Amino acid sequence: MKREHGKPQWLGWVLVLALVLFPAVRLHAQENQVLGEVQFEGTTNVDKTSGVWVDKQYVGYVKELKGSKKVLLLPGEHVISVRQNGYQDFVQTVVLQPGQTQIIRVTMDKAATGPMPPDAELATIRINVNPSRAAVFVDDRFVGHVAEFGGLGRAMLVVPGTHRIRIALPGYETFETDINPLPKQKVDVKTDLVKSDVPVAEPLLKGETSAPPTAKARDAGSPPH
Repeated sequence: MKREHGKPQWLGWVLVLALVLFPAVRLHAQENQVLGEVQFEGTTNVDKTSGVWVDKQYVGYVKELKGSKKVLLLPGEHVISVRQNGYQDFVQTVVLQPGQTQIIRVTMDKAATGPMPPDAELATIRINVNPSRAAVFVDDRFVGHVAEFGGLGRAMLVVPGTHRIRIALPGYETFETDINPLPKQKVDVKTDLVKSDVPVAEPLLKGETSAPPTAKARDAGSPPH
């Protein structure tokens, strides 16, 4: 009588894992072939720290949009808008093909703005918020991201008086606070943004008003600009 030996049990597990994992690998490869990528390059610090909107949705600032934060988009036409307080919006339309990578070289040009009071008459605002990549709005106008206004030697100069500070980032609840600093007064804004599972409904992340600037970034130890 012939005896038939059973197949090793581990071989069955290998076959199961192969059936589970290999389709996932193929699916990931197919996604990479379907989506297009937009990369951003900037020369100056202003270029690199400017905020980026894709199809009117804030996605981050120029120099961070790579690696795990790279911008992957469906094929087709997309409007890219790059913004910085005191500078003209940089706007470019791209048409992506599946699997294509396009590089956008950002160049920010100074905007014509009204005169700001002398620095000696301005108030100083320091912002220490996590995550530090969150967008900062003053009186409904985008002025930069958190990392520009907190930490050693970094702050924001604002015209004395009442201002609404709003800090927002996709995936987190928006933080808002009102301040009313006096000339030469220093104000600290500190908080940790709370994660949210609710889709972003923050209107300022989808655009900005045309209100005149009331704030500017300032590195301590640097000459006024």
